[in-house]
Amino acid sequence: MNTLFYSFTIGILLAINLILLIYFLKKINKTQLQQIFCIDMILMITSCVFVFLQMQLSGPLNIEPLYFANFYYIGIVFFPIALYFTVSIFINIKIEFKKSYLLLFIVPIICLLGLWTNDKYKLFFENYDIKIDNCEFGPLFILNEIYSNILYITSIIKLLKYFGKNSGLYAGQLNLFLVGIIFPFLLNVLGILRMIDVTIYITPIALSISLICFTLALFRFQLLDTLPIALTKIVDRISDGYIVLNEKNIITDHNFPFLQIFEIENIEIDSRHLFDLINLDSFNGLDEETAISALKSVRDSNETLIFEQEFYNLKKYLRFEINCIRNNNIFIGSLILVKDVTEHHKDLEIIKSNQNMLIEKERLASLGQLIGGVAHNLKTPIFSISGATEGLNDLIEEYKSSITDETVTVQDHLEIAHDMSVWVGKIKEYLEYMSDVVNAIRGQAASFTDNTFETFTIDELIKKVNILMKHELQQALVTLNVSYNLTKEIKLQGNINSLIQIINNLISNAIQSYEGVPNKTIDMNISNTENNLKITITDYGTGVAPEVKDKLFKEIISNKGKNGTGLGLFISYSNLKTQFNGDLKFDSELGKGSTFEIILPI
Repeated sequence: MNTLFYSFTIGILLAINLILLIYFLKKINKTQLQQIFCIDMILMITSCVFVFLQMQLSGPLNIEPLYFANFYYIGIVFFPIALYFTVSIFINIKIEFKKSYLLLFIVPIICLLGLWTNDKYKLFFENYDIKIDNCEFGPLFILNEIYSNILYITSIIKLLKYFGKNSGLYAGQLNLFLVGIIFPFLLNVLGILRMIDVTIYITPIALSISLICFTLALFRFQLLDTLPIALTKIVDRISDGYIVLNEKNIITDHNFPFLQIFEIENIEIDSRHLFDLINLDSFNGLDEETAISALKSVRDSNETLIFEQEFYNLKKYLRFEINCIRNNNIFIGSLILVKDVTEHHKDLEIIKSNQNMLIEKERLASLGQLIGGVAHNLKTPIFSISGATEGLNDLIEEYKSSITDETVTVQDHLEIAHDMSVWVGKIKEYLEYMSDVVNAIRGQAASFTDNTFETFTIDELIKKVNILMKHELQQALVTLNVSYNLTKEIKLQGNINSLIQIINNLISNAIQSYEGVPNKTIDMNISNTENNLKITITDYGTGVAPEVKDKLFKEIISNKGKNGTGLGLFISYSNLKTQFNGDLKFDSELGKGSTFEIILPI
């Protein structure tokens, strides 16, 4: 029964090893770990084949069992060395074979030579028997057992050390590797010490089971191509840091960048509580209450929490991403990712500064253009006032001379007074116009982002637009036609000067769309719905290029090539959104013109 059981078991294990060997041999680009696995399996196949042949042939053919042992012990004596290399490659992803490694093969070779000459010198077995209890061991057998166990123990220690560093990531496969090593080691020790009743067949069975454990570790955790150490090096080389916490907020794993970000030196943080870290000077800026609240929020909601925090001692801005780790919907811990965004903050400040400079430059350029136009417009009322003043002086002189002239009647005096009143009225009209111009330009001289809110009417808005755009329209020989289609009197709330600049920018763009061709028109229609006021500005010029259409309002892009900056529409759209909660839409056809529609909630 025992022989039948062992035959069946070894036959099954032999078949499994052959299948795995064929699988690995078929791989074209075999990794070093796959190569050492092929060697492991060849050694086990050798042992299993000759053990199986011993069980099947030694009795029926009356062949000395020790003859088969000469062959199956090849696998047994070399397997501990192969196992040692397997663990080393598993941990280090790849090793460079050194000449010094040849020393590892001295003891197995001596033991094999002793086995093969055992009939003459009895150095390996003094008496060989299938049952371990009936065996009498020679000195080389004892040497081989001691040497094999030293290699087993060394491999176990190396794995345990690696397990200590990487248990948070590779617990499953490391456990399988440990089981695969410890199982044959204990079985072998217990058998040699005669603490359990075993046969010599147990050794290849135990070693084959070890190989199966190793293979399961690789297949189960998909490490045939990406090994644990490779993953470790990857997470150590990425710029983001991370720590893994268990359900009690004890740190179970971390990567090297985390230590670099927080400038932690000579401190072992694994197995320490998160709050022990927070109490370090490097974490000045993050308090326990914030951390507790963040971890609890993630645990309760099962959603990722992202926030940024400034750390004063480190002079850094850090972004935290806290994730909940669950297994079968059971909370088992938290993953905290940390990214240094200090440079990002600096870049944003530079971008904001540059953007403000560009906006101010555009505003001043527009303001300069407006001032030039206003200066031109002011010439007419100034000259008119000057002429009116001369007229008044003439009337004053005439009135003085008429005082002593008896021929001058009362009616004549009234006519002189009437003429003086006409000139004064004209001066007053010109002064009111100049006052409007000064008020309009003063409003435009204010900051483009001025948040002064006031109530104003449509007439006040259009009046100032006409004043400020008069010179540019006249200079381009373009007529602005304003029409109203309002169902009620409407008053707007907001910064009138910002809205004027938005409308003026659209009118200026419309003028420029004619590319200097005179005697053109721009239509501006003002209408309303129940909830919105619409100001539509239509030109019949060149239109907007197709490649610009999709980017308009979204980017600083110009339809005027090198003659434009692209800031006007971008700023107009942004301020319309932020200051008036409005919108800006457009429709354009190349060569036929464009229509821009300002939509304001009322």
